Amino acid sequence: MRGTGIGIDIGGSGIKGAPVDLAAGQFSAERIRIATPKPSTPDAVSRVVKDIVEQLGQRLPDGGAGLPVGITFPAVIQHGVARTAANVDKGWIDFDVATLMGAVTGHPVHVVNDADAAGVAEARYGAAKGVRGVVVVATLGTGIGTAVLNDGVLLPNTELGHLEVDGHDAETRASDAARERDDLSWSHWAKRLTKYFRSLEALLWPDLIVVGGGVSKKSEKFLPELSLRTPIVPAQLLNSAGIVGAAALASERHR
Repeated sequence: MRGTGIGIDIGGSGIKGAPVDLAAGQFSAERIRIATPKPSTPDAVSRVVKDIVEQLGQRLPDGGAGLPVGITFPAVIQHGVARTAANVDKGWIDFDVATLMGAVTGHPVHVVNDADAAGVAEARYGAAKGVRGVVVVATLGTGIGTAVLNDGVLLPNTELGHLEVDGHDAETRASDAARERDDLSWSHWAKRLTKYFRSLEALLWPDLIVVGGGVSKKSEKFLPELSLRTPIVPAQLLNSAGIVGAAALASERHR
């Protein structure tokens, strides 16, 4: 890919945005962050997104006019419509996010689940670049977010953090938050992760698993403890993944 895209990452505590060099998969200017408004209603959040896009435009040739904007959102997204709402106002459920954001920003907009955006970034630019076959990207944080790609093509909204493992919703036992809540050693947590990833292996037969989320920066403490048949590696893009992946997807969809 070539050129510049704009990525916006909407989270429960902050809304972040940056212009993205689509050839390199890196920010081409400093990231802007504004706290997520409380309550995080569609009207309030869209005003912040508009503000960030306008600020980014001041750093781009021609004000960034016409550049596609990719937006990550903490929800299942079907054709631009939010079907759930995690860590944002419940008024987003069944709301057409893409139409609203396109109207307020004046740009072509593509909206994507936050974990899916991170997965695309790793497939295009990071730990899964050039990998053929099935790749699973799992972000370990408050919950477990997942993205599944086959030959680089995204299967959206997989929500595999909610697989049932040993009678429990997997993310309630194997997320990084569960590790902290239960005061688990790295070795004990790795046993839970092994059960979770083996369940994914049995269902999907992936060629590669990529582990993201903040805890991936400490991957040497737990990845060697996992006993899997699938190669498993830490993510590379870390906190930039959502913005980069969203910008890449938007640029692909609005060529």
